Amino acid sequence: MAGSSATARPGTAPDTVKILIAGGFGVGKTTLVGSVSEIAPLRTEEPLTAAGLGIDDLDGIEGKTATTVALDFGRISISRELVLYLFGTPGQQRFWFMWNDLAIGALGAVVLVDVRRPETSFAAIDFFERRGIPFVVGVNGFHGEHPYPPEEIREALALPEHARVLLCDARDRESCRDVLIALIDQLIATAGGPDGPGRIAPGGP
Repeated sequence: MAGSSATARPGTAPDTVKILIAGGFGVGKTTLVGSVSEIAPLRTEEPLTAAGLGIDDLDGIEGKTATTVALDFGRISISRELVLYLFGTPGQQRFWFMWNDLAIGALGAVVLVDVRRPETSFAAIDFFERRGIPFVVGVNGFHGEHPYPPEEIREALALPEHARVLLCDARDRESCRDVLIALIDQLIATAGGPDGPGRIAPGGP
Protein backbone atom coordinates (compact mmCIF):
# COMPACT_ATOMS: atom_id res chain seq x y z
CA MET A 1 0.00 0.00 0.00
CA ALA A 2 1.31 3.39 -0.92
CA GLY A 3 2.44 5.23 2.16
CA SER A 4 2.51 2.16 4.40
CA SER A 5 6.11 2.90 5.38
CA ALA A 6 5.61 6.62 5.77
CA THR A 7 7.36 8.51 8.55
CA ALA A 8 5.06 10.19 11.04
CA ARG A 9 4.83 13.95 10.70
CA PRO A 10 6.86 15.57 13.49
CA GLY A 11 4.76 16.69 16.42
CA THR A 12 1.57 15.00 15.22
CA ALA A 13 -0.36 11.99 16.45
CA PRO A 14 -1.33 9.21 14.03
CA ASP A 15 -4.68 9.44 12.29
CA THR A 16 -7.17 6.88 13.59
CA VAL A 17 -9.78 5.09 11.51
CA LYS A 18 -12.69 3.04 12.81
CA ILE A 19 -13.27 -0.22 10.91
CA LEU A 20 -16.03 -2.78 11.47
CA ILE A 21 -15.44 -6.51 11.19
CA ALA A 22 -18.83 -7.99 10.35
CA GLY A 23 -20.44 -11.16 9.06
CA GLY A 24 -22.65 -13.99 10.14
CA PHE A 25 -22.59 -16.15 13.24
CA GLY A 26 -19.40 -18.18 13.54
CA VAL A 27 -17.54 -16.84 10.49
CA GLY A 28 -14.38 -15.93 12.43
CA LYS A 29 -14.78 -12.26 13.42
CA THR A 30 -13.46 -12.70 16.96
CA THR A 31 -10.57 -14.78 15.64
CA LEU A 32 -9.62 -12.13 13.08
CA VAL A 33 -9.64 -9.28 15.59
CA GLY A 34 -7.60 -11.34 18.03
CA SER A 35 -5.02 -12.48 15.49
CA VAL A 36 -4.32 -9.06 14.01
CA SER A 37 -4.60 -6.80 17.08
CA GLU A 38 -1.37 -5.42 18.51
CA ILE A 39 -3.03 -5.05 21.92
CA ALA A 40 -4.83 -7.64 23.99
CA PRO A 41 -8.26 -7.64 22.31
CA LEU A 42 -11.41 -6.84 24.23
CA ARG A 43 -13.88 -9.67 23.87
CA THR A 44 -17.46 -10.02 25.08
CA GLU A 45 -17.89 -13.74 24.57
CA GLU A 46 -20.30 -15.86 26.53
CA PRO A 47 -20.72 -19.66 26.49
CA LEU A 48 -23.43 -21.08 24.28
CA THR A 49 -26.11 -22.66 26.42
CA ALA A 50 -29.24 -24.74 26.04
CA ALA A 51 -31.24 -21.49 25.96
CA GLY A 52 -29.92 -20.90 22.44
CA LEU A 53 -31.19 -24.19 21.07
CA GLY A 54 -33.47 -23.50 18.13
CA ILE A 55 -32.21 -19.91 17.96
CA ASP A 56 -28.49 -20.17 17.19
CA ASP A 57 -27.88 -22.09 13.98
CA LEU A 58 -24.88 -24.33 14.61
CA ASP A 59 -25.18 -26.22 11.34
CA GLY A 60 -21.63 -26.58 10.04
CA ILE A 61 -20.07 -25.08 13.19
CA GLU A 62 -21.04 -27.71 15.73
CA GLY A 63 -17.77 -27.25 17.62
CA LYS A 64 -18.48 -23.62 18.48
CA THR A 65 -18.86 -23.17 22.24
CA ALA A 66 -18.96 -19.36 22.75
CA THR A 67 -20.44 -16.33 21.04
CA THR A 68 -19.93 -12.56 20.97
CA VAL A 69 -22.79 -10.79 22.72
CA ALA A 70 -21.67 -7.16 22.30
CA LEU A 71 -18.48 -6.49 20.38
CA ASP A 72 -14.82 -7.34 19.90
CA PHE A 73 -12.24 -4.55 19.95
CA GLY A 74 -8.65 -4.44 18.76
CA ARG A 75 -6.08 -2.06 17.32
CA ILE A 76 -3.49 -2.32 14.57
CA SER A 77 -0.99 0.25 13.28
CA ILE A 78 -0.92 0.09 9.49
CA SER A 79 1.87 2.67 9.40
CA ARG A 80 3.39 5.25 11.74
CA GLU A 81 0.73 7.65 10.47
CA LEU A 82 -2.34 5.42 10.49
CA VAL A 83 -3.91 3.37 13.27
CA LEU A 84 -7.03 1.24 12.79
CA TYR A 85 -9.52 0.60 15.57
CA LEU A 86 -11.31 -2.65 14.85
CA PHE A 87 -14.83 -3.34 16.09
CA GLY A 88 -16.16 -6.86 15.60
CA THR A 89 -19.95 -7.04 15.43
CA PRO A 90 -22.08 -9.77 17.02
CA GLY A 91 -23.32 -12.30 14.49
CA GLN A 92 -26.65 -13.57 15.77
CA GLN A 93 -29.79 -11.88 14.53
CA ARG A 94 -31.00 -11.06 18.04
CA PHE A 95 -27.97 -8.77 18.49
CA TRP A 96 -28.20 -6.97 15.11
CA PHE A 97 -29.81 -3.94 16.77
CA MET A 98 -26.30 -3.06 18.01
CA TRP A 99 -24.90 -2.70 14.49
CA ASN A 100 -26.34 0.80 14.01
CA ASP A 101 -24.50 2.11 17.07
CA LEU A 102 -21.29 0.30 16.18
CA ALA A 103 -21.40 1.76 12.66
CA ILE A 104 -21.35 5.37 13.92
CA GLY A 105 -18.06 6.91 12.83
CA ALA A 106 -16.92 3.85 10.86
CA LEU A 107 -15.22 4.63 7.56
CA GLY A 108 -15.26 1.09 6.21
CA ALA A 109 -15.84 -2.57 6.95
CA VAL A 110 -14.61 -6.07 6.33
CA VAL A 111 -17.39 -8.60 5.76
CA LEU A 112 -16.14 -12.07 6.64
CA VAL A 113 -17.66 -14.95 4.70
CA ASP A 114 -17.67 -18.69 5.36
CA VAL A 115 -18.20 -20.35 1.96
CA ARG A 116 -19.77 -23.34 3.71
CA ARG A 117 -22.56 -20.97 4.84
CA PRO A 118 -22.43 -17.89 2.57
CA GLU A 119 -26.04 -16.97 3.35
CA THR A 120 -25.01 -16.00 6.90
CA SER A 121 -23.19 -12.93 5.58
CA PHE A 122 -25.95 -11.57 3.30
CA ALA A 123 -27.32 -9.36 6.09
CA ALA A 124 -23.94 -7.71 6.68
CA ILE A 125 -23.45 -7.02 2.97
CA ASP A 126 -26.93 -5.50 2.75
CA PHE A 127 -26.31 -3.42 5.90
CA PHE A 128 -23.23 -1.70 4.45
CA GLU A 129 -24.63 -1.34 0.95
CA ARG A 130 -27.75 0.41 2.27
CA ARG A 131 -25.68 2.84 4.35
CA GLY A 132 -23.07 3.52 1.69
CA ILE A 133 -20.23 2.30 3.92
CA PRO A 134 -17.35 0.95 1.79
CA PHE A 135 -16.43 -2.66 2.47
CA VAL A 136 -14.32 -5.54 1.23
CA VAL A 137 -15.19 -9.22 1.53
CA GLY A 138 -12.74 -11.50 3.30
CA VAL A 139 -13.32 -15.19 2.61
CA ASN A 140 -12.18 -17.08 5.68
CA GLY A 141 -10.61 -20.39 4.73
CA PHE A 142 -11.58 -22.82 7.46
CA HIS A 143 -8.98 -25.57 7.89
CA GLY A 144 -6.80 -23.53 5.51
CA GLU A 145 -8.97 -24.49 2.54
CA HIS A 146 -10.27 -22.23 -0.24
CA PRO A 147 -12.37 -24.41 -2.55
CA TYR A 148 -13.72 -21.52 -4.66
CA PRO A 149 -11.96 -18.66 -6.48
CA PRO A 150 -12.94 -15.05 -5.68
CA GLU A 151 -14.88 -14.68 -8.95
CA GLU A 152 -17.26 -17.52 -8.06
CA ILE A 153 -17.74 -16.17 -4.56
CA ARG A 154 -18.51 -12.68 -5.91
CA GLU A 155 -21.17 -14.19 -8.18
CA ALA A 156 -22.66 -16.29 -5.38
CA LEU A 157 -22.94 -13.22 -3.16
CA ALA A 158 -24.38 -11.10 -6.02
CA LEU A 159 -21.63 -8.51 -5.58
CA PRO A 160 -20.81 -5.91 -8.23
CA GLU A 161 -17.63 -6.26 -10.28
CA HIS A 162 -15.82 -3.53 -8.35
CA ALA A 163 -16.32 -5.27 -4.99
CA ARG A 164 -13.06 -6.62 -3.59
CA VAL A 165 -13.16 -10.30 -2.62
CA LEU A 166 -10.03 -11.54 -0.87
CA LEU A 167 -9.12 -15.02 0.34
CA CYS A 168 -7.81 -15.02 3.90
CA ASP A 169 -7.28 -17.02 7.06
CA ALA A 170 -8.67 -15.37 10.20
CA ARG A 171 -6.04 -17.16 12.29
CA ASP A 172 -3.12 -15.64 10.38
CA ARG A 173 -2.02 -12.09 11.22
CA GLU A 174 -0.40 -11.29 7.88
CA SER A 175 -3.38 -12.60 5.95
CA CYS A 176 -5.78 -10.44 7.97
CA ARG A 177 -3.50 -7.42 7.70
CA ASP A 178 -3.54 -7.75 3.90
CA VAL A 179 -7.36 -7.63 3.93
CA LEU A 180 -7.31 -4.47 6.06
CA ILE A 181 -4.74 -2.84 3.79
CA ALA A 182 -6.93 -3.64 0.77
CA LEU A 183 -9.82 -1.87 2.52
CA ILE A 184 -7.67 1.19 3.29
CA ASP A 185 -6.49 1.30 -0.34
CA GLN A 186 -10.15 1.25 -1.40
CA LEU A 187 -11.00 4.08 1.01
CA ILE A 188 -8.12 6.15 -0.31
CA ALA A 189 -9.18 5.54 -3.92
CA THR A 190 -12.80 6.41 -3.11
CA ALA A 191 -11.75 9.60 -1.36
CA GLY A 192 -9.48 10.50 -4.24
CA GLY A 193 -6.72 11.35 -1.79
CA PRO A 194 -3.33 11.26 -3.54
CA ASP A 195 -1.31 11.88 -0.41
CA GLY A 196 -1.69 8.50 1.27
CA PRO A 197 -3.45 7.28 4.40
CA GLY A 198 -2.73 10.46 6.32
CA ARG A 199 -5.31 12.20 4.16
CA ILE A 200 -8.17 9.93 5.16
CA ALA A 201 -10.63 11.83 7.30
CA PRO A 202 -9.88 10.48 10.76
CA GLY A 203 -12.50 8.57 12.66
CA GLY A 204 -12.61 7.51 16.27
CA PRO A 205 -13.48 4.56 18.42
